Amino acid sequence: MARVSLTPPRTRFFRFVEWYSKRAYGKVLDPARALAHNPRVLWSDLRFEQSVAKWNRLDPGLKALAEMASAAAIECSWCMDFGYWVSRERGMDARKLQDVPVWRDSDVYTPLERDVMAYAEAMTATPPTVDDDLAARLRDRLGEPALVELTAMVAVENLRSRLNSSLGLTSQGFKDSCEVPEAASDTGGVAARE
Repeated sequence: MARVSLTPPRTRFFRFVEWYSKRAYGKVLDPARALAHNPRVLWSDLRFEQSVAKWNRLDPGLKALAEMASAAAIECSWCMDFGYWVSRERGMDARKLQDVPVWRDSDVYTPLERDVMAYAEAMTATPPTVDDDLAARLRDRLGEPALVELTAMVAVENLRSRLNSSLGLTSQGFKDSCEVPEAASDTGGVAARE
């Protein structure tokens, strides 16, 4: 249950955000409803997300896997739900998206995709547990500009997931079967929900 009301004051700005959200996503996004209680925070978030959307040095599929691996590690069901939907809309393989919470046990990922998800999980740990070997492999395969973007994207997803989780936002029905798993595996990842 959300920890703030999802019926913020209906300012002109929020009515515009509602209109845009319904047009772009088919419904008003709960994070927008929550942030609308503080219009400056919502405005800053929207501007920031517009800027992030223009980053283009990292392959979009790798970016999506990194974001979802971070969201799964944080257990943000809203982010998993929305991330699945957005990535499917962009043509990403459903199995790759569904298996993110159990990526270590899945056979659908390339070695590079596995390194990207390991990096996302290591960055998301508190404190971060990124090691030099993993960073060097990614730098060699992606190049420094894409590694910087990957790092920034994982940090952005940490902001999103921690904000949404802390505000009690849960799946909004974009992909009902894309829930965050319950138990952690022996390797520090997340095991699938039954």
